[in-house]
Amino acid sequence: MSRQLSSLTALLPALGLLGCAAVAAAQTGAQTASPVTKAFTADDLVRMARVADPQVSPDGRRVAYSLRETDMEANRGRNDLWLLELDGRANANANTGAAAGAAAPRRLTQHPASDSAPRWAPDGRGLYFLSSRGGRSQVWYLSLTGGEPQPVTDLPLDVGSFEVSPRGDRLAVSMEVFPDCADLKCTVDRKAAQGKQKTTGQVYDRLFVRHWDTWKDGTLSQLFTVSLGADGKAEAPVKVSGGVVGDVPSKPFGGDEDYAFSPDGSRIVFSARLADRTEPWSTNFDLYEVAADGSGTPRNLTADNPAWDAQPVFLANGDLAWLAMARPGFEADKYTVMLRSARDGKVRALTADWDRSIGHLGTTFDRKRLLGTADDIGQVALFEIDPARGTRTRLVGEGQVQAFAPAAQGVVIVWASLGSPPDLYRTTGGTAAPQRLTRVNAERLAGRELAAFEQFSFAGAEGTTVYGYVMKPQGWTPGKKYPIAFIVHGGPQVSFANHWSWRWNAQVYAGAGYGVVFIDFHGSPGYGQKFTDSISQDWGGKPLVDLQKGLDAALSKYGWLDGTRACSLGASYGGFMQNWIAGNWPDRFKCIVNHAGIFDQRTMYYTTEELWFTEWDNGGPYYTNPQVHEKFNPADHVTKWRTPMLVIHGALDYRVPYSQGLATFTALQRQGVESRLLFFPDENHWILKPANSVLWHAEVIGWLDKHTK
Repeated sequence: MSRQLSSLTALLPALGLLGCAAVAAAQTGAQTASPVTKAFTADDLVRMARVADPQVSPDGRRVAYSLRETDMEANRGRNDLWLLELDGRANANANTGAAAGAAAPRRLTQHPASDSAPRWAPDGRGLYFLSSRGGRSQVWYLSLTGGEPQPVTDLPLDVGSFEVSPRGDRLAVSMEVFPDCADLKCTVDRKAAQGKQKTTGQVYDRLFVRHWDTWKDGTLSQLFTVSLGADGKAEAPVKVSGGVVGDVPSKPFGGDEDYAFSPDGSRIVFSARLADRTEPWSTNFDLYEVAADGSGTPRNLTADNPAWDAQPVFLANGDLAWLAMARPGFEADKYTVMLRSARDGKVRALTADWDRSIGHLGTTFDRKRLLGTADDIGQVALFEIDPARGTRTRLVGEGQVQAFAPAAQGVVIVWASLGSPPDLYRTTGGTAAPQRLTRVNAERLAGRELAAFEQFSFAGAEGTTVYGYVMKPQGWTPGKKYPIAFIVHGGPQVSFANHWSWRWNAQVYAGAGYGVVFIDFHGSPGYGQKFTDSISQDWGGKPLVDLQKGLDAALSKYGWLDGTRACSLGASYGGFMQNWIAGNWPDRFKCIVNHAGIFDQRTMYYTTEELWFTEWDNGGPYYTNPQVHEKFNPADHVTKWRTPMLVIHGALDYRVPYSQGLATFTALQRQGVESRLLFFPDENHWILKPANSVLWHAEVIGWLDKHTK
């Protein structure tokens, strides 16, 4: 289920609710003198632009980025490329997407097809990017000195990801091929032959027959390189992942962070897990090194570590850094930064003494130091890491750093919080306030009120300090009581804290008139690995105690919360918890919303796809340790269910198969418990289509309103 600023922001914990409201207003570009005309809604959320993937130019003075906008009529999102001068002429016109005192962004592409993944040419004169404008996803090039984008690759298969070599003479590209094929034509011909068959049956001889939302067809994502000719066009591809039969990058969420060129461009290091019979229960990703021209065979650099090795990054001196877990089979283990010397090959752990897990690894602009994000007490912070001593310096400590790109001066980040959607900022660390660069949703948020929020703590299970957040409803009035949306995060080893979410966004519930409460219960990252580990084999134990004590603490601290009108909501593990609450805390809530929740632990184990997840968290396979799987099995408590429940599931959800949702609905209906089923035949574990998202929110808010208002 799991795994993937302004100076005022540093004052959030001390400012309290009203201070947070002021920060939110300042960050969203709202005009404080203008009257609030509308509450923030799900429709607002779906229509907002999403900034991502910042890439700073080789001279450090410009940043290219991707901006996703929603086409409601086409019922999809589409991406364009934008460019911003980091030291350019100021333009405070909010309609340009610029922040006050920052340069105005310039749109680079506007095409019906999506353009994404901007990557600079080493000479800084243009950008490579991915586009489907030719009918297939291929690499294109846009010269910044003028002219239209030109295709670089013309391959018969879609390019999934790519990277530019430091010398600019070569590209690394990933494509999905049949691993036993000697060339791309073989894959194309085999797919064509399969398409002509009248039969539809698919035969498998080992597990991992489906993954996330797709049935396997025998192809794997493999890594190739293409040389660039004098005309800038790609030549014939050469497969460099060689005999490593596994997905590069990993599926379903991997990208170009899974591979890296060496500083001189002669070698590539990539991360891969072997696609053998152990793949469904293995987290053994290794790093492989191979010549960039495809000569030789890949060499395993991390064969001695049976756990996860990921995100290779080269420093300027050729040293290789990466992230490594220590425990096989545990996807939520701590990621430690490792460093391999280019001089003698010796490996040392840089952050073994630090009880935080790095989420994304990179380097500073001069490539002499490392950068990394990590969950940290309800935030996603950005740190600089000294490769000599392993010491850390926090550059950004509040809110959520979603992405970063080093610049000549400081670091460009995509930053967000509970009160502010993602935008570009630049931080130089120290006491200097990060500089805001964009306001991509200023026009969409004009006249909207984003709610104030506050972090709080309490003594949770076993007396451990546990943290949570509370958010005021839109239009909050002193002395008035408000119903509660009590949101339980999924994962379970993820944090639902000071983040902006495109799915479970607390502002939508606050806009609907609800006080929002959510708890980072035992199992959440950012509070030490022991705290994260504590949920394994205890799904319904300490986390439930934390939720119970957390709600009591919020009611005691915030008198405007009405504990008699509370509904509980959650998805994935949070959906499991809704079923667990229904049978083990049955009289607390007026209603429940359960999205993609586990109903029966036995059938969950035998029908999910990535077995390592359920095996680790339940102490092994079901058949060897059924007592732990059954200890927290919601199906065993259905006779105590009596809380009205809205059940939601997608047919393409292979992580928690939709039969779990149907079983939940059956148990409710057969016992006469008020219930409703919302089923999406075209959605997976998440609800991704804009129109479906609007419907999802309408059903959820309607269910809450019915039972609390």
